[in-house]
Amino acid sequence: MTDTAEQLEARIAELRAEVRRAVTAGDRVSARQLRAELRRTEDAWDSAVLGGEAPQAEVPAERTEADAMPIREHVHRALTLIGVPASPKLVLAVHESFFSGAIAPARLTSLRRDEERSFRASPFTRPYYLCAALTADHLAPARGLMAVSTWPLAERMIGPLSPRVDLLTATIRLAENIAAQPGCGPGARRVLWKLSVSVPGVQGSPDAIDAVAVIDAATRELAVHRDEDVRRRAEAARRADQQLDEASRLFGVRLGVAGRRRNEVG
Repeated sequence: MTDTAEQLEARIAELRAEVRRAVTAGDRVSARQLRAELRRTEDAWDSAVLGGEAPQAEVPAERTEADAMPIREHVHRALTLIGVPASPKLVLAVHESFFSGAIAPARLTSLRRDEERSFRASPFTRPYYLCAALTADHLAPARGLMAVSTWPLAERMIGPLSPRVDLLTATIRLAENIAAQPGCGPGARRVLWKLSVSVPGVQGSPDAIDAVAVIDAATRELAVHRDEDVRRRAEAARRADQQLDEASRLFGVRLGVAGRRRNEVG
């Protein structure tokens, strides 16, 4: 073999080790990038050893199209599946387990600010915006929660019972998706297990969790909290309609501004 082929073999071994380390660390974005480089290096090895142009590995059209999607569309489809305001961590976990395509975690940090700037510069030019959930008491952005502008305002309000209600709602929606698609991978079941471990009556390991049993258990507990949560959210939404402009209803207001507007209305 030529020196070039031996060098490529050494690089292939290094890349395989780096892929394993990235997977073990849970860094899916780096793992995908390293795997892509590994495929290119293996193709180069084939060309160096066999001669001629090595055949390129086929990439499924679905993955190619998914990788080309803007990050806001990736986040939108994950939030649509979850169905309630969610943290970036949950959005990432659901996207990685239920969809194709990559989301760089660092991009989520500025995404909501970018969406707000876009809306304020040219309101309602997009079919949806990734916006904030609002605290029911102060109508301020709920820290660490993302939502979709097309959801009813009341569903984006976060009252005292809302975190529990939203967890149960998300658990039910993911469990329904898994129950309807038995081919879901272990990652999807692991996400469901993490959400449902606090639900009374749910048993089983991540690999053996019963999605239908999870739906039943979460639905029973949700019935206990839902009516009161709906009432409080509706009251907060009415106040927001009275006190906030269109941009603030999507992205919230600073506490000082919210206080002044409550005084003006009162």
